[in-house]
Amino acid sequence: MYSRSQWYMVLEGDYFEGSDEAHFWLNGYVNKQNCRIWSEANPQVYVETPLHPEKLTVWCALWAGAIIGPYFFKNDEGRNVTVNGDQYRAMITNFSIPELNNHDVQELWFQQDGATCHTARATIDLLKDTFGDRIISRFGPVNWPPRSCDLTPLDYFLWGYVKIGLHPSQPWQSYARNHI
Repeated sequence: MYSRSQWYMVLEGDYFEGSDEAHFWLNGYVNKQNCRIWSEANPQVYVETPLHPEKLTVWCALWAGAIIGPYFFKNDEGRNVTVNGDQYRAMITNFSIPELNNHDVQELWFQQDGATCHTARATIDLLKDTFGDRIISRFGPVNWPPRSCDLTPLDYFLWGYVKIGLHPSQPWQSYARNHI
């Protein structure tokens, strides 16, 4: 495990890439676990939602030099899918790595959370082939410290910011895809 000073050295460099997915429910539902709305008065409001509403899963990576993405997870027929290891590795291989190659980046640190598709052995092996030991991930060379707001700017800022900007009064699926 890295010491605090070693973490600061990684985080202070320009080459730290944080990555993550977010779900955008097409019925307008917002997951309040990662998106908080503050008010001085209790609005006494509740929202009923279906058990398994259709959702759009979006991946993005953020580093000092650029934002990589968004990437929309779809199957061959263009339908929204829940991400599995094969789909995640295909995105890394066919989208993320080519996008990074468009930038002059040699010593990038890649960060991801502990989702199952991220930590599958085949995924970690693919990332090691690309980033060497510069991986911050559960089961990676550098273990990902969960709930660390300085390592997950997408969860603690970007996804909430994007979701606030979406308006459920629009035809949701096309509106979300065009505005993310």
